[in-house]
Amino acid sequence: MPSELKPRFVVLYGSQKGQAQSIAEGIAEEAEEHGLIADLSCLDQNDKYNLVKENAPVVFVVSTTGDGDPPDNAVQFVKQIKKKTLSSDHYKHLCYALLALGDTNYANFCNCGKTIERRLKELGAKQFYASGYADDGVGLELVVDPWLNGLWKAIKDALSKMASANLKGDMGDSAKESPDLSVPDVKLNLLSISDPRHIDSVRPFGDDVSSVPSAAVSSASTISNVRPVSPAGSSVLTPEASGATSVSTSVPETQTEAAGIPHVTLTASLICSVPPLSESSLNIPALPPAYLDVSLQDADTEEQIIGPVEKERLYQVPLTKAVQLTSGDGVKTALLLELDISAHTAMVYQPGDSFDVFCPNRAIEVDCMLHRLGLQNQRNHHISIALRKDTKKKGAQVSSYIPQNASVLFLFTWCLEIRSVPKKAFLRALVEYTVDHMQRRRLQELCSKQGSTDYNRFVRDPSLSVLELLEAFPSCSPPLSLLIEHLPRLQPRPYSAASSILKHPSKLHFVFNVVEFPACSGRPVGRRGLCTGWLFDLINPDPVFPGKSESSSSLLLPKIHVGLRPSCSFRPPSDPSVPFIMVGPGTGVAPFVGFLQQREEERNKNPGATFGDTWLFFGCRYRDRDYLFREELEGFLSNGTLSHLEVCFSRDHNKDKVASTSLDPPRYVQHNLLFNSRHISDILLKQNGHLYVCGDAKNMAKDVNETLMEIIKTELQVDQLEAMKRLAVLREEKRYLQDIWG
Repeated sequence: MPSELKPRFVVLYGSQKGQAQSIAEGIAEEAEEHGLIADLSCLDQNDKYNLVKENAPVVFVVSTTGDGDPPDNAVQFVKQIKKKTLSSDHYKHLCYALLALGDTNYANFCNCGKTIERRLKELGAKQFYASGYADDGVGLELVVDPWLNGLWKAIKDALSKMASANLKGDMGDSAKESPDLSVPDVKLNLLSISDPRHIDSVRPFGDDVSSVPSAAVSSASTISNVRPVSPAGSSVLTPEASGATSVSTSVPETQTEAAGIPHVTLTASLICSVPPLSESSLNIPALPPAYLDVSLQDADTEEQIIGPVEKERLYQVPLTKAVQLTSGDGVKTALLLELDISAHTAMVYQPGDSFDVFCPNRAIEVDCMLHRLGLQNQRNHHISIALRKDTKKKGAQVSSYIPQNASVLFLFTWCLEIRSVPKKAFLRALVEYTVDHMQRRRLQELCSKQGSTDYNRFVRDPSLSVLELLEAFPSCSPPLSLLIEHLPRLQPRPYSAASSILKHPSKLHFVFNVVEFPACSGRPVGRRGLCTGWLFDLINPDPVFPGKSESSSSLLLPKIHVGLRPSCSFRPPSDPSVPFIMVGPGTGVAPFVGFLQQREEERNKNPGATFGDTWLFFGCRYRDRDYLFREELEGFLSNGTLSHLEVCFSRDHNKDKVASTSLDPPRYVQHNLLFNSRHISDILLKQNGHLYVCGDAKNMAKDVNETLMEIIKTELQVDQLEAMKRLAVLREEKRYLQDIWG
C-alpha cells in the first residue's frame, strides 16, 4: 500500500526525563507495521500540530514531575487548554487516547495526564480508548505493555468509525455531528495494581497506573518468539560457564539423593536463570532502530575537564564548611555543607527553595567504561554526531546536551548518566552485540515479557548501572553510538536549602545522607550514591575543615557548580500570624531549619507583631546518634520561635515510657501526629493553618497522609470519603504541601 494512502493518526508527548518521549517514539515507529502513519510531535512544538483543526485520532503520552506538575515541555499546552475562555465544544471534533506516567510513591499521581484528560472532556473531546495510568513505583510495563497491545485495534476502530461517518455525511445523512467515538462499554477502572489478583494477568486498561515510563517499553508490543538456548531438562548456565567469573552469585543449595549423588539447586542471578524461565519461549521487544552516526577525530592535546555543559548559566561556589551531624553505628552518615555565595549577588533564595548540584561521573567509573568499550586510547578524541540518513526512527534528533566536538572523556564525564538503570530497550539492543550464546539468551530473558520478574529483581530494584551490566556480560561489545542513543542525560541532583539568608547572609546550607548501594548480583562491591559520594569525597578526610578558616583563600576550598530551583509554593505562610505544622523526620527537617531561622529573624526585627504557632514533628533512630540540629531546634523552642517540638526515636522506644503511663513512646512522626490530633485538626480546619511534609515518599509521606485522614475522620466524625475530600481541599488551597523524594 502506498504510504500516502495509509490511515493517519497523531502522537503527542510531554516528557521530563525522556521516558514518555521514548514510549511515544515507539508508538510512532510501530505504526507502519500496522498499516498506519503516525505524526509525532512534542507538546511544545506548536508549529507541528493543530488540535483545533485535527480530524485524526490523537494519542497523548505524558509524564508528571515535581508536585504533580506537567513536564517542562507540556507546561504551555496545559496552560492553553485550561483557559476559561474556551467554549465547551472547543474540541468536540477531537477523539483521543491517553497514557499517563507517574509514581504512586508521590502525591498527585499522574496529575498531568489526569488534568489533560479532564480538560479535554470538558472541552467536548471524545475518548476512543480507555486511559492508562502507569506506575513506576511497581513497574511501568504492568500497564504500558497491555495498553500498547490494545491501542492498535482501538485506533483502527476509531478510524473506521470516522471514515464511516464521513461517508454517511457525503451521502447526505442527516447526522452532521462528529461520530460517537466514546467507549461507554469500557470500564476505566479494570486494573488496580495494588490488587494481587491482577499482577499476573494485567488488563489492557488501568485506573491506578502511572509514572515515569522507561524507554524499554516503548516498542514492547512488537514481539518475536525466542526459544531457549538449551532444551528442557538440560543443564542451566552457571556463572563459570558465562565467563563472568568476577560476578558473585548465590551459593547453591546441595541435597544428597538416595543414590548418593549430590543434587544441586541453582539460584537465579543477574547472569543465570532457572526454570521455568530458562526453558521458556520468550516474547521480546522489537529491536529499537539505530539513528546516530558517530565518528571520532584525533585531537592534538589532552583535554582539561573543567565543568558541566551549562556552566555558563550556573554558579561556581566554594564549600566553606562541612560538618558530620551523625555518629555511631546503625545510622546513616548525614553531612551539613555550607556554600559561600557572596560572589553571586543574583543568587538569592527563600526558605523552602531547593537548588541543583551538578556533579560529574566518577573518574574511576569513566575509566572503566572507556576500557570496557575499548576507547581508553581515544579518550581525547573529538566526537562527531549526525543523524543516519537511513534511520527508521520517528522524530530522531541529536541530543542538544552533547556539545559538538566534545571529547569522549567529556561525554562520559559530564553528558551521559552511566549510573542509569538499563532500560529493556537497551538490553534488547545489546543482544545484537553479544557473542556468547548463553549471555545473549540471558539478555533476551531480562528484556522479555516472561523475564519481567528477573529484570525487576536483578536490574531495576538494586539500581544496577549500565557499567555494572556490561561488566557482567563480557562478550557484549556495543558501539559508542548505541550508548549515546540509549543513555539518558546526566541529571543534576536537587537539595533543599537548610538555612535562611536573613540569618546567614551570603551563605547557603544543605544537608544530605550519604547514599549507600549494597553489593548484589552484578555488583560485587557496594558503592555510594553518585552525588552524595562525590560530595563526601570532596570534603574527606576532614569533614569540618578545621585548618581552613573562612578568611582563608577560597582557592584552597573545593568548588561545585549549582543552580537555583525556586519554589512557588513550599514556603512559610506570607501572613506571619497564620499557624503552620512541619513534619520532617531525618534529613527532611532541612527546609524547616530555614523556615525557623527566617521566623527567628522576623521576630527579632518585629517584636510587636503577631506570629502564629509553629509545630515541628521530627523523628530519627536514636536520640544520641542522629538527632539532627538538636541544639538549634531546642534553641528555637526555648526562645519562642518554635511553639511545639515533638520528637520520636524509632530505635530508642524500649528505653523510655510515656510519662505517667506504661505505654511505649511514639516511634514515628505519624504516631506523634495522632497523639496531637485535636491540635492538628484545629489548626488545619478551624484556623486555616498550613501543613508541610518533607522526606521519604515511599513510606513516611504515605503514612502521614493516612494519619491525617484518620485525624479528620475522628475529630470531625466523618467517613473516609469525606476525609479524603477535606485533604484534597487543603492541597488545592496550597495548605497541605509536600517536598518528598523516593
